[in-house]
Amino acid sequence: MLIWVAFISLIVVFLAMDLGVFNKRDHVIRSKEASLWTALWVTVALSFSGVIYWLFSEGLMANPTGMTPNKAVLNYITGYLIELSLSIDNVFVIAVIFSAFSIPPMYQHRVLFWGILGAIIFRALMIIFGVALINQFDWAIYVFGVFLLYTAFKMLKSDSIKFDPKRSLVFKYLRKIYPLTNHMNGRHFFIKRMGIKAATPLFVALIVIELTDILFALDSIPAILAITADPFIVFSSNIMAILGLRSMYFLVSRMLSKFRFINYSLVVILGFVGLKMLGSEFVHVEEWISLLVIVVSLASGIITSLLIPEKINTDPQSLD
Repeated sequence: MLIWVAFISLIVVFLAMDLGVFNKRDHVIRSKEASLWTALWVTVALSFSGVIYWLFSEGLMANPTGMTPNKAVLNYITGYLIELSLSIDNVFVIAVIFSAFSIPPMYQHRVLFWGILGAIIFRALMIIFGVALINQFDWAIYVFGVFLLYTAFKMLKSDSIKFDPKRSLVFKYLRKIYPLTNHMNGRHFFIKRMGIKAATPLFVALIVIELTDILFALDSIPAILAITADPFIVFSSNIMAILGLRSMYFLVSRMLSKFRFINYSLVVILGFVGLKMLGSEFVHVEEWISLLVIVVSLASGIITSLLIPEKINTDPQSLD
């Protein structure tokens, strides 16, 4: 229990320093700054694998699945990479939401900060529920496996993500229960005029991002549970990936068009972990194989996107 409190306290310190110290002043996050922050968060996340090794080697963590320190580290890194890779689609959706509600670039980090904070709370609840479900009911792992295969199939069939935030049920329901305004009020989420308090586009974007993240977690949480059912490994790898999502958004959102084959990498990853869940009783897949499949899938999608340029329509009739 003490380790959990220490880890959560560490996350709170990270978040407090992020908003209260390093990003106290609202500003536009440029590519160079986003690259430095992304590198920092990745370094912190990978360095935490050393903490994982120490905790399990010294017996300081409850070890319900009987993992060795090396196995715990492999599971942590694999879970981290799964969450990081599945966040790519989340980045695309966030970009669409910011565009739909005309959120100025200088306030986007503030929205993402509070969005990440809410995501941590919801992910924790979903992880606790998912781990308890798998430990209590053996058939739950097959349900998760089928769900991941279905998600991979749907992703394979769709050429692109089509999402209109202003036509979503979340926006329509929010508009019915609370006054909304199209006017910005600086960095504030609410505005009060003529005695009426209304939510600004910043707050609307925050709520839509929060609830869409929950939908994305329905993929990523079962995917990590396919690697391990150890609650601390699942939670720490997931949260470490989420902490770097903000800086990754400002970096990757500007390059999404270049990585047009990355969608197939995600299909392979989801398909693999889905099949691993369904065959868990019959075939044991070593942890290093899972990690290798994820790394090779991501690298293949990125390299293929860079080597095969997108065809440009040169038909004269199309230019008329």
